[in-house]
Amino acid sequence: MTVDAHHHVWDLSVRDQDWISGPELQPLRRNFTLTDLEPEARAAGVDRTLLVQTVTVPEETPEFLALAAGHELVAGVVGWTDLTRPDVADELARLRALPGGRFLKGIRHQVQGEPDPEWLLRADVRRGLAAVADAGLVYDLVVLPHQLPACTEAAAHLPGLTFVLDHLGKPPVASGEREPWATALRALAALPNTVAKLSGLVTEAAPGSWTTDDLRPYADTALEAFGPDRLMFGSDWPVCTLSAAYEQVHDIARELTSGLGAAEHTALYEGTAQRVYDL
Repeated sequence: MTVDAHHHVWDLSVRDQDWISGPELQPLRRNFTLTDLEPEARAAGVDRTLLVQTVTVPEETPEFLALAAGHELVAGVVGWTDLTRPDVADELARLRALPGGRFLKGIRHQVQGEPDPEWLLRADVRRGLAAVADAGLVYDLVVLPHQLPACTEAAAHLPGLTFVLDHLGKPPVASGEREPWATALRALAALPNTVAKLSGLVTEAAPGSWTTDDLRPYADTALEAFGPDRLMFGSDWPVCTLSAAYEQVHDIARELTSGLGAAEHTALYEGTAQRVYDL
C-alpha cells in the first residue's frame, strides 16, 4: 500500500491557472484530471492520494472536497482559505460542513510567491494559522529556501500546529548547492511539529540533464534531518511531468530510499501521511 501525499488536478475550462506561464511550463497548459491520474497511480501501486490546492481562490477547495467525496482514490484534500480574514475560523468550519468536508485535512497558501520573506510571522497570518490548528487541520508550507527560517520561527510559535514542508523547501538541485538550504532544513526539522514531503525534486533539477544521483544529496539530507517517520512520498503530479513521468518519479523515490528497512519504508510511503493527515 502506498500513499501519494501530493498531487494536483485542474480544468482550464473552469478557471485559468495563471501560474502556468512561459514556454517552459507550456506542457502543463491543458486539463489534468483524476481520470488521467488513476491508471498511472494504480500502475505504481498507489491506492490513496492527497489532493493539494493550486490557486488562491475560494471556489477551488469546495470543488476538491466534492471530487474527494466522489472518487475512492483521493483520501484527503489540502485546500486554501485566506488566513488573514477575521472570520477564518468560521470559514474553516463552513468548509468542513460542505459535501465532502470530512476530506479536508489541511490548508496551504502560495507563500513562495509572497515578497515578504517573513509573511508567515505577520500577526494576522499567525492568527489564521492558530485557527487552522484549532480546527484540527495541518498546514502545508510551499516555500523557497530563503523563507525556511520564517517557517521555523512560525512552527516554534505554534507548537500545536503540524507544519508539512512541501518539496523539501525547493532546494537548489540544478546548481548542486546545498547551503544555506541544508542548515535551514535541519533547523526546521529540529522542531517536533514539523514533517516534510519527499516530492518535487525532479523539477528543481537541471532540465533534461539530471540523474538520480543529482537528487540523492537532498533526499539524504532530508532523511537524516526528519527520519522516515516524519517524511512522506509525494509525486507532485502533474507538475512532475515537466521532468519525469509519474511511474518514473515513483521509481526514483524508491531508489533514493532503497537503504531503508521495512518499517522505515512503510512509514515513508504510507504511515507518515496516514498519521499526519488522519487519512
